[in-house]
Amino acid sequence: MPEITGKSWAMVGALGFVWGATFLVMSLALEGITPFWLAAARITFATVLMIAIWGLRGFRLFEEPLGKRNIFNLLVIGALSSAVPFMLLSWGLQSVTSGFAGVSMAAVALMVLPLAHFMVPGERLTLRKMVGFVIGFVGVVLLIGGQAFETTGNAMEPLGRLACLGAAACYALSSVQMRGLPKVDPIGLNAVTLLIGAVIVIAAAFWAEGAPPATDRNTLYILIFLGMVPTAGASLLRVLVIRSAGPVFMSLVNYQVPVWSVVLGALILSEPLPTSLLLALSLILGGVALSQYGALRRLFGRG
Repeated sequence: MPEITGKSWAMVGALGFVWGATFLVMSLALEGITPFWLAAARITFATVLMIAIWGLRGFRLFEEPLGKRNIFNLLVIGALSSAVPFMLLSWGLQSVTSGFAGVSMAAVALMVLPLAHFMVPGERLTLRKMVGFVIGFVGVVLLIGGQAFETTGNAMEPLGRLACLGAAACYALSSVQMRGLPKVDPIGLNAVTLLIGAVIVIAAAFWAEGAPPATDRNTLYILIFLGMVPTAGASLLRVLVIRSAGPVFMSLVNYQVPVWSVVLGALILSEPLPTSLLLALSLILGGVALSQYGALRRLFGRG
């Protein structure tokens, strides 16, 4: 059974803020590096850090001998949790609006619900959960506004939209599969899945963009930051949340990311705040509260 505590809420809140701020940092990095090599660089830096930490802990992973099924699940999780969605989004964003991409990421929460219902014990799909998540999704669409479903006129747009939705499905499926693994060291799990993702993305970057481009010092610093914080650190938090509180609770992050992206864009880049911000935020918070009513009652009931 998932165990949702105050620590779980704090970790999900931190993830929402970090991933919401990542779009700003990535836009700076893309001034000095190509998209696939950006993804490859951040995963590589993250992998090196996590393997070093994992080594200090004695390279512990599963508490029982690995079976073929566990090895297969690890490979799938490694591919679906970072490598494949990174590449799908990089390709899809060439022909769709950023607003549609944002809505696609918010849809992860809706995709997780039926998957977890059938694949994760204790994650039953209830009417209250479904209504809460739909209300939150409507809030995200309202926040993004007119860009949510605008067309770019690009001939490849339908495939681009499929790529974005495919990335969302990857995140949803990897979260559910991660919860289903037997007892495992979270540091080791994060290191192994990042290593698998790094191998896939580096190979794809060489195939799609050739040799890595030369980068200036500022771009290198940004890439190191992206690898350390929103990739290594955040992916570890993601593992901890999924393994303890479950994939449905983890999916709440996808409602926070657009909010932080809009707010930080206004604070740092002086972008205008949408007039619908307060209403959208009310719907998102209301949806979260409804879907997690039981967990909130237990949390504050202890106080």
